[in-house]
Amino acid sequence: MRDRRTVLILLGIPVIQIILFGFAISTEVKNVRFAVYDPANDASTRKIIDRFAANEYFTLAEMLPSTSVAEKFFREDKIDLVIVFENHFDENMYHNGKASIQLIVDGTDPNAATIIAGYANSIIADCQQELTGGTAIPYIIMPEVKLLYNPHMKSAYNFVPGVMGLILMIICAMMTSISIVREKEQGTMEVLLASPMKPIFIIFAKAIPYLVLSAVNLTTILLLSVFLLQVPVSGSIFWLVIISLIFIFTALSLGLLISSIVRTQIAAILVSGIGLMIPTVVLSGMIFPVENMPDILQWISTLLPVRWYIAAVKKLMIEGLEIKYALKELNILLVMAVVLLTVSFKKFKYRLE
Repeated sequence: MRDRRTVLILLGIPVIQIILFGFAISTEVKNVRFAVYDPANDASTRKIIDRFAANEYFTLAEMLPSTSVAEKFFREDKIDLVIVFENHFDENMYHNGKASIQLIVDGTDPNAATIIAGYANSIIADCQQELTGGTAIPYIIMPEVKLLYNPHMKSAYNFVPGVMGLILMIICAMMTSISIVREKEQGTMEVLLASPMKPIFIIFAKAIPYLVLSAVNLTTILLLSVFLLQVPVSGSIFWLVIISLIFIFTALSLGLLISSIVRTQIAAILVSGIGLMIPTVVLSGMIFPVENMPDILQWISTLLPVRWYIAAVKKLMIEGLEIKYALKELNILLVMAVVLLTVSFKKFKYRLE
């Protein structure tokens, strides 16, 4: 009871858990941005497009001049679904008895892709019923689903980037904060400060071992992902390593900041372990799409370095995009690393004085 921070953590974490799990966890996929390529432009295709646009889960984002530009919009993260109608859609349906629609979905998240395709198929089936007057169906609309980046629907394509972020965040932040707090509890920090060594070198001495361990873990994860889980590194391995090292520095800085705030190892474990693990799993987009969450939780998720790291890894590793498409995430992680490191140093020196 004398350690108020620990009591606050023990009483506050259950409240945070019920709020996060109550509002953030959802199997629904909302705000699906879709684009349309409609060379037929006839009554039936316009009716289907209007039905998609009127649905609460879908938002019309683009009318494409050709299918060749679809992947560009996927790379820029502007759309989640492309609906492609065939030429002479009405003529094929009413004269030949069937017409085709292609649904192109981003497959980097297999669960979301499956749900989006299911929603789209349901809307198309309703339109088919409406176009045939609700009687026996003489006409058939045949949707064909194509999954980009993950044609075999492997769940590892989605979980590997998330697990990378989770492991690196927990190891760097938790172990760094615990190691420094342990020195304070045992009274050996005063001995270190009494030595000629500057405080900044003490901090580096505590952080560098976990930087090396995290680099080893990163190598292990990538090797297991490629050779065991069959998840290829489709993009630049150089930039993947660079952005991973930046994220590791960010997580280490966060661990240093935690160590300057808490007084006991128990508090450090609770804050860095449970306090970081739950937001990392729930709010980072690792399992549940961020777009489905309430606005306040989406805003909180933007403060998590792991959200931007997972997004960057998916672009570089899974989608095989060039680094220019991940510059936003790269710059955000750089800013976070600098800010956290600066605050950690200042806070650490202030408390030791």
